[in-house]
Amino acid sequence: MSQGSRRAQQVAIIGGGTVGSVTVDLLRSLTQVEVTGVLVRDVTAPRRFDGWQELVTDDAAFLGDADLVVEVAGGTGSAADHALAALERGALLVTANKAALAERWDDFAPYLRDGRVWCEAAVMAGTPVVGALCHALRGCRPQSLHAILNGTCNVILSDMESGKAFDDALARAQAAGFAEADPTLDVDGTDAAHKATVLARLAFDPGLTFADVRAGTRGVTGVDPEAVAGEVARGRSVRLVASVFAGPEGWEAQVRPLSLPFEHPLVTRGPVNAAQFVGDPLGEVYFRGAGAGGGATATAVVSDVIAALAGGRAHVPRSSPAQPPDLTGGSGLPAGAEAL
Repeated sequence: MSQGSRRAQQVAIIGGGTVGSVTVDLLRSLTQVEVTGVLVRDVTAPRRFDGWQELVTDDAAFLGDADLVVEVAGGTGSAADHALAALERGALLVTANKAALAERWDDFAPYLRDGRVWCEAAVMAGTPVVGALCHALRGCRPQSLHAILNGTCNVILSDMESGKAFDDALARAQAAGFAEADPTLDVDGTDAAHKATVLARLAFDPGLTFADVRAGTRGVTGVDPEAVAGEVARGRSVRLVASVFAGPEGWEAQVRPLSLPFEHPLVTRGPVNAAQFVGDPLGEVYFRGAGAGGGATATAVVSDVIAALAGGRAHVPRSSPAQPPDLTGGSGLPAGAEAL
């Protein structure tokens, strides 16, 4: 069969919210893709793409015919179940679901190892840290990773630097669309812990569990505005930093508020994410860009779809833990950082 006569690849989407809607629009511009349906909970709710009435359904049966399934609904429940069922029957999966990957890693692990899962959009949205860690940076020995992974907390802490109380900063973030009506998973550090777990298991140690990371997580709800003001007076910013580093018994991961100099490369304002990877003999590599939003996340999703359907490399975790550097007595902090 000639290339011009090949049938379009059937792509099914789970989730029709902000990210799903932009994903539909972008995928429809690809001649090699046919969007066969969008699985949603409420088929009567208007969607942000043309012809949504013909595409949305609450019947998951259509997923069974797809060559590739895109999961952008999130959560550890039914959406993850549908994604796993698709993988079990042989479909490829592109997912933005960091919670499912973090908390149900053992369920997804066989398919990740088999090279059938793409997950760039699960961490830092359209800023390509996942692919870099799985491919371009796999040739060096990882030493550490430090990252700003939650835009909501970054917006809140940036606002607190101007003197606002936590509740006022949170309310402003919600009004601006940077925080959910229920911001718990963001402000208590769970969202960043999910993302840190995914990065840690892909690039450092596939055995480092979400429970391990969650045990070392502290969010921003307890950050004292007076402490923030004191750091500002010292020329420093308070930011919620996720870190993967070598501990006394192997790789560890934590999420906690840290004090950083204003000029530190990890200090961003608003919803911008940033990450610092250190490898040997490579040295430092930085990533910085949009870490949330429909356009940014959908861009990564569609890039993964293109790669998957073209036979490109999936996001495969390390088969065994990387050898940790000998950093006995180290703090696990990025250079210049101080614990609060």
